[in-house]
Amino acid sequence: MTYLEDKPREECGVFGVFAPGRDVARLTFFGLYALQHRGQEAAGIATADGRRAYIHKDMGLVSQIFNENNMRSLVGHVAIGHNRYSTTGGVHVRNVQPYLIETVHGPMALAHNGNLTNALVLRQLLLQRGVGLTSTSDTEMMTQILASPVTNWGDQVSLTEDTDDVWISHIRALMHLADGAYSIVILTRNALYAARDPHGLRPLCLGSLPEGYVIASESCALSTIGAEYIRYVEPGEILRVDDRGLASFVGKPPQKRSLCSFEYVYFARPDSLLDGQMVHKVRQGMGRQLAREAPAEADIVIGVPDSATPAAIGYSQASQITFSEGLTKNRYIGRTFIQPDEILRQESITLKYNALTSNLEGKRVVLVDDSIVRGNTARPLVQLLRDGGASEVHMRVSSPPVKHPCFMGVDMATYHELIAHRLDVDAIRAHIGADSLAFLSLEGMLGAIREAVGFPNTYCTACFSGTYPIAIPEWLFADERDKFIFEGAWGG
Repeated sequence: MTYLEDKPREECGVFGVFAPGRDVARLTFFGLYALQHRGQEAAGIATADGRRAYIHKDMGLVSQIFNENNMRSLVGHVAIGHNRYSTTGGVHVRNVQPYLIETVHGPMALAHNGNLTNALVLRQLLLQRGVGLTSTSDTEMMTQILASPVTNWGDQVSLTEDTDDVWISHIRALMHLADGAYSIVILTRNALYAARDPHGLRPLCLGSLPEGYVIASESCALSTIGAEYIRYVEPGEILRVDDRGLASFVGKPPQKRSLCSFEYVYFARPDSLLDGQMVHKVRQGMGRQLAREAPAEADIVIGVPDSATPAAIGYSQASQITFSEGLTKNRYIGRTFIQPDEILRQESITLKYNALTSNLEGKRVVLVDDSIVRGNTARPLVQLLRDGGASEVHMRVSSPPVKHPCFMGVDMATYHELIAHRLDVDAIRAHIGADSLAFLSLEGMLGAIREAVGFPNTYCTACFSGTYPIAIPEWLFADERDKFIFEGAWGG
């Protein structure tokens, strides 16, 4: 329901667990439930019991897809799971993850968070070698490359370390072929593997249970199932968990760290740890810096619930303006497949938010949001506050203007949909009808992150700065490029 929210959409959440003696499918269900914010289009779980693999996946939310009946068939001691929001490959059941295939080495399943920038090249390479593809997702391409013997890829693969584990060799080969962002979990009949791209663009963390280990996109999924957080998977690292325990391998030499800065701005759950610091604390720091850079004469500070609330609290702390609630959110409107009719579409903001008029009447309001991407909800939100009695509305955004598309797994891939690419700040202010508008500077955002985490790490800021941490093929910048790039083969 994109007309209800002006946010970049995250692509996926991945989860994996190796825990003999535990109901790993049930653990994965609750792990995916904790990661539901990262993708709401589809979900799936695959398990293995040492001989066979089993899978159930479908369109919808985790709670809509799984029940006690279909969970009973997901037996074993190792499992992986996936929540999907589509980036490459459209909204269709054929693109739902994990992908499970049979190989010469037994069953293998893969789930992927991210986006490959050389997917078009890899797709052509697979098709030319006679590999049939059933979907339009780059994840299926990764699955097929993993299944193929390393020697089939010739000189394009340069292995850096010998190993007696064929799957480590195949994962390393994939990492030398794949460009872009990927955090992946892989299931074989008796082991769990995980890998992260050399820049660490997408998050992936490791936790422990008394019976084994857990891999997840965010640490919030670990605490949900009682796992203890250990650390994040290093860029370029491969992890293996099996009966021998936990082992780490070099998949590809790490490059300059480039964790997506939008994880701090919006994507990650506020109770997750990134770089060892809770995201909620970082967002408060962004709000404090925003208040220093863009003060306003006002009576109250409110946040757009729920993601902007920490930044609004920080703005209030630094400005000494009272924090209050001005909007209440219907948290379930995005959980229905019943689409509003055209009249309700036009009034879509009131489906999601209501104004708290008793808090707004006659007040000068600072409205804090975490980002403005397309600009399709800021205007009705400002009007909603005015209709609720606010005398002035000063909009403050706790991230810089989003001016450039993302090609690393976030669904904002064309320039024409980004309002800050088309309009300057004053024109955006006029468009949304605010009395004033200001964004946090890029330097201020990075400074707030580094201050909170306590060390000078580096981050991907491509959507703000236009500086990409990896080489982007020229064809990706074409206006017509979107997540349906491979759909032509299906007549779409």
